[in-house]
Amino acid sequence: MIRKLIGRIFGRKSKPGDHPDTWVKRHAEVFRASELGLDLQAVSHAAMRTCESLQQAGFAAYVVGGGVRDLLLGRRPKDFDVATNAPPEEVLKLFRRARVIGRRFQIVHVHHGRDLIEVSTFRAIQADAQTDAHGRVLADNVWGTQEDDAARRDFTVNALYLDPVRDQLLDYHHGVRDLKAGILRIIGDAATRYREDPVRMLRVARFAAKLGFRIEDGTRAPITGMADLLRHVPSARLFDELLKLLTSGHALASIQTLRAEGLHHGLLPLLDGIFASESGERFIQQALSNTDARIAAEKSVSPGFLLAALLWPQVLAAWQPRVAAGEHPMPSLLAAADAVLDQQSDRLAVQKRFAADMREIWSLQLRFERCTGGAPLRLLEHPRFRAGYDFLLLRAQAGEDCAALSAWWQSFVEGGDSDRTDLLAQPPGKGAPRARKRRGGRRRSRSEAQGPPQPSA
Repeated sequence: MIRKLIGRIFGRKSKPGDHPDTWVKRHAEVFRASELGLDLQAVSHAAMRTCESLQQAGFAAYVVGGGVRDLLLGRRPKDFDVATNAPPEEVLKLFRRARVIGRRFQIVHVHHGRDLIEVSTFRAIQADAQTDAHGRVLADNVWGTQEDDAARRDFTVNALYLDPVRDQLLDYHHGVRDLKAGILRIIGDAATRYREDPVRMLRVARFAAKLGFRIEDGTRAPITGMADLLRHVPSARLFDELLKLLTSGHALASIQTLRAEGLHHGLLPLLDGIFASESGERFIQQALSNTDARIAAEKSVSPGFLLAALLWPQVLAAWQPRVAAGEHPMPSLLAAADAVLDQQSDRLAVQKRFAADMREIWSLQLRFERCTGGAPLRLLEHPRFRAGYDFLLLRAQAGEDCAALSAWWQSFVEGGDSDRTDLLAQPPGKGAPRARKRRGGRRRSRSEAQGPPQPSA
């Protein structure tokens, strides 16, 4: 039954003894992966088990996409995806912990312990695919051949198929050659591919920055004239892609590439604001540099903190005129924050939990100015103190007029009980207090129990 199913998928009858991918090899360059320098031991146990189970059931199964690309570059992949000729319902039968997700593009999530493998079925090239008025494909669950699947992937370096069981790598579009040359090249006609999915233009910027690759001329040429197509992408999908870009470990380079390719202006209010002023741009560059440094050090990154940093120059621009007009600082700050977030909502579906984090981080900046009485000690116990404190350090690091306030809080956080008593009697602006050596035996605050704060995203 399985062989008949495979025959229907591939459009030919399978023969006894045939491996499901035998015919494919006539259309692809075949390499021994280990001879290309790919370390098969670096393939996750979960990905290997997934491929083995599918192949033992008579299906083809390959690790595909960014995982293969990163292995060839000697990098550690963040995750592994598997592509197969088995339709989703057959994949579900083979794995106890598996479920289908997605509507426009169905995939199967297969769990092995804590590891998650995304398994997708080879997609067909659809000449008559259902699209919207701008050419974006709306339905994409027609199964096809591996050759079709390779042609539908975005870039040549992402269209490499690794069989980790047999140490083989299949390359349909000279991805190995482009990988060695450091070239990012889209598969097929660039304008057509961008029309099918405008988000690919953002992916060009992200991958070029992440890999340090040169964008091939034909891949770059249509972007400027087609950038407006991003306006028709659902806001939730744009938000997901933006988060990937900002947490790629190369956020600063990615934003600079977006600017160089003309993708920053008029598309996302958030990106417009990054380059609105010299001081705002300096602040954003510092925030993104800190973020990239944390990811390089394998530290966690808070999307709420990062988004708060990206929108802070716009919040300041909306808040300062209100204060100058005589409004109370805190209500006017919250009103400015709401106005900025509302402006983003038309293009970015910022999740409510991130928006709540952003508002708290912003409002804490005013509370840091209360440096007398019991306010500082109470603030240390605030659940978002650490994020707000890191944000204050970032503001000072980027050159905002809060260096004395930042120094005071650093001394207060790091100081002992007697140091804090002295600091409460000497608020910021009356010298630059320094913490004395800690004395033992005092009770540690919640923030200290978590470790010393760091300027971070």
